[in-house]
Parts: sequence; structure tokens; C-alpha cells
Amino acid sequence: MTLSLADKDAIRDVLTAYAHAIDRRRWELMPQIFHPEATFAFGPIGGSWQDFVGQAQAVINNCVATHHQLGQMLIAADGPDAAIAETYMTAMHIVPPGYPLPTVFPDRGEDYSAVIAGRYVDRLVLYRGEWRIMQRTGIYDWREFREIGEANLSAVAQEARGQHDAGDPAWPVAAAWAG
Repeated sequence: MTLSLADKDAIRDVLTAYAHAIDRRRWELMPQIFHPEATFAFGPIGGSWQDFVGQAQAVINNCVATHHQLGQMLIAADGPDAAIAETYMTAMHIVPPGYPLPTVFPDRGEDYSAVIAGRYVDRLVLYRGEWRIMQRTGIYDWREFREIGEANLSAVAQEARGQHDAGDPAWPVAAAWAG
């Protein structure tokens, strides 16, 4: 099977929607991203996609902010109605003092940036006519912790910062994607 450009574009949309859902904490979008029987494994987080969402909420909701950037993607057919994709990513997390999950990010007693560079290797399937992630494996290529000092957003007006609710200007875009 050869994937059409429309298939590849739809797959890119699903992968991009994942980054939006994580960073904007739009957990309600996950059922449209993952197949109902999907699995997830990345470092200390794993299990079904539902297990992942619960674990990710604990990791992400305790961060001040997150920012996942997706890079180059290789997408190929993997049999009828299936595809595989490798997506490079960089995930930045502002970790506050008192962070409660030291197996994920250590508590350094001050705000700092935890940067993870890696790749998502996904198997996607057509489910009810839409591409969904069936299996996600995250791979670390490197990670580092950076002091942020004055690089935080405390001096930036609230309306100019990314939001985790409908106040974020991108909220309607994801709502339109979700239908």
C-alpha cells in the first residue's frame, strides 16, 4: 500500500494535535488522537493510552509550562490501513520548586527548564475512517536541565502568554480539528 498525500497530511495533523493537547492540557482531545486499544511507552510512562493520559496529567499539570516542538517526520505505509512514523521532537518543561515526581524531573528548589530531545516512533491505523496512533514508543536522544534565571515569563502580561484554557488564541483551531 502507498500512502496518499492526504493520508500523510492527516497523520501529520494527528501528531500535531498531540503536541497541542499536551501543551494546552487538552486531555479531552486524546480519544481522537489514540486508537481505543493504543499503547504508549516513553521512559517511566507507559501502558494503555488511558494510563498514559493519567500519568501525563501528573507530569505535565505540575509543570509551569511545556512546549513540544515537532521536527522532521518520516511516514511510510505499514500494510493495509496502517502506517509507521518517526517524528523528531524537542520537549521543554518549566519545572517548579517542589515538583512532586522526582523520577521524572528532580526538585532543584527553583524554577528550571528540563529539555528532552528525542523521537516518537508511532504505528498508526485507520479507525472509523480517521488516522489514530495505535502504538507510540518514545526515544530519548538527549536531555538536559537548564537554569532559567530571568528567562521566565513573570514580567510578560498574562494575555501575551500561552494559556491552558479557552483563553489561549489557538483554542478554536483545535476545536475545529476535533470537529
